[in-house]
Amino acid sequence: MSELIWKEKINIMDVDVYCEYSFNGKPPIILIHGFLASTYTFNEILPKLTEHYSVVAIDLPGFGQSEKSTTFNYSFKNYTKLVLAIMDYFDFEDAFFVGHSMGGQIALNVARHSPSRVKKLVLLCSSGYLKKSNRFLRYSSYLPFFHWYAYRYFKKKDVRNVMEEVLYDHSLITDEMIEQYKQPLTDMNFYKALLRLLRHREGDLSQEALMEIDTPVLLIWGKEDEVVPLKKGERLHQDLPNSELVVYEQAGHLITDERPEEVYEQIVRFAK
Repeated sequence: MSELIWKEKINIMDVDVYCEYSFNGKPPIILIHGFLASTYTFNEILPKLTEHYSVVAIDLPGFGQSEKSTTFNYSFKNYTKLVLAIMDYFDFEDAFFVGHSMGGQIALNVARHSPSRVKKLVLLCSSGYLKKSNRFLRYSSYLPFFHWYAYRYFKKKDVRNVMEEVLYDHSLITDEMIEQYKQPLTDMNFYKALLRLLRHREGDLSQEALMEIDTPVLLIWGKEDEVVPLKKGERLHQDLPNSELVVYEQAGHLITDERPEEVYEQIVRFAK
């Protein structure tokens, strides 16, 4: 029986952060979503995880229901500070971490920065080896009204087509899912925040940095992932010294929706 899940915004580092959480005296686990996503990524597994853990899922600043701040620094370094500050807010000395896509890269940064605070990492189709945004884009982001160009670009995008790119099984796409992913795109500050992320985002951790992370890591991948191909997962497995890799056939990037039961069971198995 899953526990009651609370939903609220908390102010951390002068930015309002939306959280979904359930505390039950069990070991804490923190869920971090990916680029253009939100806590909705974990919609299928969060209630199940409350049977074994005190769970905190966060909308990163700039995404979901969190503040689309025009002053927040959207670098991995600052996101790492934010996650650690959230742990302090909830009085977590350490925690298990689950990160999807870009959230996996943030979780890796937390583990590298503060290894004693991360028990184990579960990386779901994690971002890896991406370089910094190119100089032209970074400079362009400072142009007046450039956020309008970003708005027009996303306005042309059909959310359903995007969902078809992240899911192998298109029958899983629902109106609710489309609405959840479309909702932040109506906020003009989202585009301003997106441009700040473009400026601030460092490249992903280097091979040398990854090899220094001794935290136990479970990599879970969809074999048909077109966003972060499996070869990235295999390379991460090779570079992370204390890792294992699990791959699911006929599954894409949004593995939590395509294989929720299996992902949940793998997390519980690994965390134990």
